[in-house]
Amino acid sequence: MEKYKKILIFVVTCIAIGYLSGTVTRASVVTWFPTLIKPSFNPPAWVFAPVWSTLYIMMGIAAGLVWNRIDFEREAVRKALLFFVIQLVLNALWSILFFGLKNPLLALIEIVLLWLMIYETYVKFIKIDKIAGYLFIPYLLWVSFAMVLNASIWWLNK
Repeated sequence: MEKYKKILIFVVTCIAIGYLSGTVTRASVVTWFPTLIKPSFNPPAWVFAPVWSTLYIMMGIAAGLVWNRIDFEREAVRKALLFFVIQLVLNALWSILFFGLKNPLLALIEIVLLWLMIYETYVKFIKIDKIAGYLFIPYLLWVSFAMVLNASIWWLNK
């Protein structure tokens, strides 16, 4: 399969996962989330959609680039893509825990696992394709920020 088709498949998959996890957040963003005490560094609501859209596109490109190396590094690519899928599932799960179940503590525990899986995916990706690894750095940084934000919201509202 052509490289650009592989990239497109993963970009569409990532955006679809983002859209589905966004459906979980919609009601709570309007009803429950505004009632929470938030730290001073909480970004305005309009920031999240463009940031996550960009990150999902970058994640999809990265995964497509790694998948494109399957004929040369079959086992490494399979393992890297397994980690990718796990972190993508954890990414969607966070929205369910935080916004769906309205449980910042459980979401905080889960986001630590998500961060570790993102980091491991980054480590595996960069060994296979440098650009794929570099594309994961903004995601890792944003989830680092989200983890601090999640912890702060839990702490302020416990």
